[in-house]
Amino acid sequence: MGRVRVHQHVNPLAPHFRFTPEPIVLSEIFSDEKKPLFIDIGSARGRFILKMAERDPTTNFLGMEIRQALVDEANRIAKEKGLANVHYIFCNAMTSVGKLFERTPSGLVRNVTIQFPDPWFKKKHAKRRMVTPELARDVVGLLASEGSLFIQTDVDFLADEMFDIFRGFPELEERLTTENPMPFKTEREESVEQRDLPVFRIRFVKR
Repeated sequence: MGRVRVHQHVNPLAPHFRFTPEPIVLSEIFSDEKKPLFIDIGSARGRFILKMAERDPTTNFLGMEIRQALVDEANRIAKEKGLANVHYIFCNAMTSVGKLFERTPSGLVRNVTIQFPDPWFKKKHAKRRMVTPELARDVVGLLASEGSLFIQTDVDFLADEMFDIFRGFPELEERLTTENPMPFKTEREESVEQRDLPVFRIRFVKR
């Protein structure tokens, strides 16, 4: 089966995406819900956490993606590989994080990644950008003590905007990094590096 073709960008403020999701129940999507949880927000085709799940069976990996076709494709591939520690959810991260993880036990989320989100370049579309103070608040609240948040983008103004939002949380300790600390790269990162473009990265650790 070939790659699923989807629109590269979707408007997260469109009525179709403004639904309230049911809280996830980890025991329904993972074989062992007590494992530490790694969340990739905006997982696209999901290959990054698929590789991570293959490498690290001691952790559960959850991808959040707004394009349903990509979620379905990624879950199909994970099932074909027999991976019980990775799952993908169709949702709108801008409005879903708090509700989705209402039932997630405190201290379980050890890692969150936000990698190359859609920059929505036009000023009139800035309100569509995924990282908002509300999303940041929910992410910080989810993270366990000593949990890690890693963010990267190839768009300079978006890096400034996202990094500053998270810098507003005193419980986060900033760790500047010029290298990707993850063992694998997203398809987007590989594409950017092939074009020899800069990548802006930051890592936070929750105090």
